[in-house]
Amino acid sequence: QREFTQKKTFTSWINSILAKHTPPSVISDLYADIQEGHLLLDLLEVLSGQHLPREKGCNTFQCRSNIENALTFLKSRSLKLINIHVADIIEGKPSIVLGLIWTIIFHFHIEELARTLACTYNQPSLDSSSAVDSSPKASRSAKKSAKIKERWKMSATKALLLWAKEQCSLHGSINVTDFKSSWRSGLPFLAIIQTLRPGLVDLEKAKCRSNKENLKEAFRIAEQELNIPRLLEPEDVDIVNPDEKSIMTYVAQFLQYSRNLHESEEDMQEKVSEAMSWLAAQEKKFAELLINTENETYYQKYKEMMSFTEAFNQEKNPFLPVLSSKRSEAELSEGRQQTREKWDKLVSQINEWKAKLDQMLPSPLDSIEAWLQEVEHLQAEDLPDWQDPFKAMFVFREKIVIFKGLMDCFDSHLDTLQSFKNEDEKNMPLVLPEKLEEMKRRL
Repeated sequence: QREFTQKKTFTSWINSILAKHTPPSVISDLYADIQEGHLLLDLLEVLSGQHLPREKGCNTFQCRSNIENALTFLKSRSLKLINIHVADIIEGKPSIVLGLIWTIIFHFHIEELARTLACTYNQPSLDSSSAVDSSPKASRSAKKSAKIKERWKMSATKALLLWAKEQCSLHGSINVTDFKSSWRSGLPFLAIIQTLRPGLVDLEKAKCRSNKENLKEAFRIAEQELNIPRLLEPEDVDIVNPDEKSIMTYVAQFLQYSRNLHESEEDMQEKVSEAMSWLAAQEKKFAELLINTENETYYQKYKEMMSFTEAFNQEKNPFLPVLSSKRSEAELSEGRQQTREKWDKLVSQINEWKAKLDQMLPSPLDSIEAWLQEVEHLQAEDLPDWQDPFKAMFVFREKIVIFKGLMDCFDSHLDTLQSFKNEDEKNMPLVLPEKLEEMKRRL
């Protein structure tokens, strides 16, 4: 299944690149079409912008020469081609061909894009490994360079993940922790689309749909509205363990789209001014809401909170391009820095208010809510990047023990929630039905 998905995804990605070649070319069977070497050279020419030497014919010698030229070029870019040999590519060995294409995708597509995020997310710069050292210490420098590149490979993946998290964080509880099952619901794809092009999706409706429906909708909108090639199908993602490399390849296209968005400085200044005015109005409205509901019942407080956040989430859409800046603080204008600070402060205040309301839930819902938050926090927590596998296993086992301990309460909490009588002594509702439904969904 993994090999099939990668072959399909990588073929679609290659064809989106080959469409830019002069003349355009296309791959129909990756394993067979790569054997001549011509399409591989076409791909590398488009990605590098360089003209590469090649043999024009298709006999065995000429095919071998073309593939050798391609591999030599990749090695000149300091790429590690472990166990990738000309003979295996000529034979069309699936694991070797897929490994080669992934190396190309990661270097030319993901690393190049992640490099633009290095400053924002404080990742190590790759430039330090690209200098040529002619001193007697060159061999040691080469080893150090290889280590830097290996660390950067992890950092490029992390930078892309952090970027995706940032896009999703603007839309509530949509969280991504990896390039696997985090994307299964389709909601992260839709959240990123909503951030890049506000108004194209309805995330509230999406939360009530099936995974496959959301994935189908996300891929359709991305293709039709953002001109992002459809590399995946819903059935590739809505499985227990989707392919990480295929999802990374697809997500990187959204980052590419965001890089290509250009707006004039005048337009941006006007949007910053509008965003600042809107944020000031929201701050005032929020402060008044806290005062007006101070002596209200929990039910009324939660109802007002729902009303405020619903309007807030709808009204923020036009300002998302300003609020979700991908630049570092140092690169932002003073106006945009102030806007980001105001936004972060207001979102933090709203989240604090929600947390306080959750603590005020009537018993026994308050303890169920606290338990839910603890489980969700544990699920969302990133495992540290331990280099020592034994230490990593120890930490992982500790987390499993904690998780199992928490899950011992699952059945009793579920029974309590399902049997909860939602009315007080005057037959008035204690909790909004929407809150109960939300808790059941999370459970």
